[in-house]
Amino acid sequence: MLPKLDDIALAIDGVITTEQVSKLQIIKKHFDNLNVCKSDLENLIYELAKPYEHEIALLQTIPGINSKLTAIRIIAEVSNDVSSFPTSKHLCSWAGLTPTNNESAGKKKLVRISKAGCYIKPLLVQCGLAALMSKDNPEIGNRYKNLKMRRGHKKAIIAIARFLMTVIYYILKNKVCYDKKLYSHYNQLPISKEITPEQAIALAKRQRYKVVC
Repeated sequence: MLPKLDDIALAIDGVITTEQVSKLQIIKKHFDNLNVCKSDLENLIYELAKPYEHEIALLQTIPGINSKLTAIRIIAEVSNDVSSFPTSKHLCSWAGLTPTNNESAGKKKLVRISKAGCYIKPLLVQCGLAALMSKDNPEIGNRYKNLKMRRGHKKAIIAIARFLMTVIYYILKNKVCYDKKLYSHYNQLPISKEITPEQAIALAKRQRYKVVC
């Protein structure tokens, strides 16, 4: 809204009637009541989450999960005990972060992620977008950039969400903090590879360059 301050000033220039003042007062009271209800609900959530303070603190060490309320939402969905999932892949599949198996007559059709995890999946995507902005954890941003070049933004951010879910699984299982040294290999430059001129032209076109022969 900042670049449009002049337009806003022109739009609100005028006379407010007595009826309009009464309506604005009612709207403000409703807004204040919603804030009170929101504050009471958050206090209730924090009170119920006290037995899981240790797990919440561990989850807050993960990039993109700095908010305590975000960590509580993850605990509410996944639980603090992940022993019901044999591996992290099972947890990622439960959260809807793995491709579906759509195969018929030996032919694989278009695969998409499943519709499971309607609450946890959007939350992890938002956490992934926040983690990309972290300057202290470049390993996540580098992983996203490498995937985005080959697969595009949507598939890359889903891969980051799956990465975060895998990290959450091992943190809750082993009760340890996030250690970025375990993922330092993502900071390494990719190994140089040779490609043909045709492959180079196709790669340039995918990056929206205009190829002039």
